Amino acid sequence: MASWHSIPLQVLYQVLGWLTFISWAISCYPQIILNFRWKSVVGLNLDYKLLNLTKQTSYLIYNASLYFSTAIQKQYFEKYGFGQMIPVAANDVAFSAHNVIMTLVVLFQVAIYERGGQKFSKSAIATVSVIWLIATVCFFVALPDHSWLWLISIFNSIQVCMTMIKYMPQTLTNFLRKSTDGFSIGGVLLDFSGGVFNYSQMAVQSIDQGSWVNFSGNVGKVLLSLKAGAWPKANEKTREPLICPSSIDVTDQQMKGLKKSSDLSLP
Repeated sequence: MASWHSIPLQVLYQVLGWLTFISWAISCYPQIILNFRWKSVVGLNLDYKLLNLTKQTSYLIYNASLYFSTAIQKQYFEKYGFGQMIPVAANDVAFSAHNVIMTLVVLFQVAIYERGGQKFSKSAIATVSVIWLIATVCFFVALPDHSWLWLISIFNSIQVCMTMIKYMPQTLTNFLRKSTDGFSIGGVLLDFSGGVFNYSQMAVQSIDQGSWVNFSGNVGKVLLSLKAGAWPKANEKTREPLICPSSIDVTDQQMKGLKKSSDLSLP
């Protein structure tokens, strides 16, 4: 695994990462506070929050898996190079875990506060059900070959797709009501700020490493920052269990050996 070449850039990377976390984390609270003050969720589209829960959960699965699983990290290095750094930082895991919890808090408010006759639409429920069915099928597809990198790339793609469509129900609600009462605009502005910080953080890492692989190696994070992903399947030769019985320490000597073996296997 690569190391930082510049201490100032490493510090800047960490600062931008936690600014991303703060911006995206705080973006949850204006809506929660507004709901609490009004004791109502009228004006907040329920489908938006249902889709957002799928988005945040998928992002947590991706971030936590790549950050904590040495088996997945090894597959990442074999695919993108042992001289690269994984494109997930501690702030990414913290943010996604925090936002799953905060989304559940809002859904709890939906259950106890005045909804004005609102309910989850059949189309939103069907969309979420199909997505999780696909994710389940992908898990069993990845299981025989232990293609964990490919599997978490599916979750990364899911969170990107959810990011692209989750605001549509809320936008339609605002248009039909000709009002944003009950919906916090401050949360949207903080969401945008977090995207700017997130993109900047990735750029700093690329500048330090002299490589833009962390962009291509984490397409979902790039598109998430731009609010705009398809991942290639993991190397079929890499077949390791997702949860290893003991920690895998990928040392420089091991990585060189793996790379040498890979080179010898080429025609």
